[in-house]
Amino acid sequence: MENQKIENLLKFYLLATTLKNKIRSGWQVWHIERERVESVAEHIYGVCILAIAIDSEFDLKIDLQKVIMMLVLHELEEIKIGDLTPFDKVTQQERRLAGKQAVQEVLQTLTKNVQYIELIEEFEEMQTKESLFAKMCDKLEANIQSKIYCEENCIDIQNSNNTQLLEDERIIELMKKGAKTIADLFVENDRPIYTEKVFENIADFIEKNNLLPIKDK
Repeated sequence: MENQKIENLLKFYLLATTLKNKIRSGWQVWHIERERVESVAEHIYGVCILAIAIDSEFDLKIDLQKVIMMLVLHELEEIKIGDLTPFDKVTQQERRLAGKQAVQEVLQTLTKNVQYIELIEEFEEMQTKESLFAKMCDKLEANIQSKIYCEENCIDIQNSNNTQLLEDERIIELMKKGAKTIADLFVENDRPIYTEKVFENIADFIEKNNLLPIKDK
């Protein structure tokens, strides 16, 4: 019995940690030119760190432990369906259905799989304080990373390979509103999600300031 439990947890672990080697698709879509690019697992770590930092500095009265659990688990679907982007021809409903099936497969060997699936569903539905906070952290972390890559000059909206992307109606609309860099596109695309003023203020700061020098202050 104990050996079976060990096998069960190791199967989940081995599946989940493949995300350490899965590159975030958004950077590939925008033709990043960097020797080492962020993996999905690194994004998950970044989102958790960001959630901890925001909870520390702003009294938003959320259950941080629940938020961290959501953030750790919410990308598990990408093990099976990949890191889908807004440019993939997949509807939100199709992604949700495929994602739900994927997490059921990934979590099936764990005794607490139902509990974990419920947390993922709560995250996706965005109807609770914790799920909204987690979703905003998820988007904001990608905004921060896009700004860092722009500051490193390894991702450029004017890259000749981006011509087709710049013809996308959503991108055209964002550029009409003033977006000039890929970081601007990320922030402005996600801005409607930031229903908490703190997140909107952080997004504004990201747009208006260089981030890399802050580390050495």
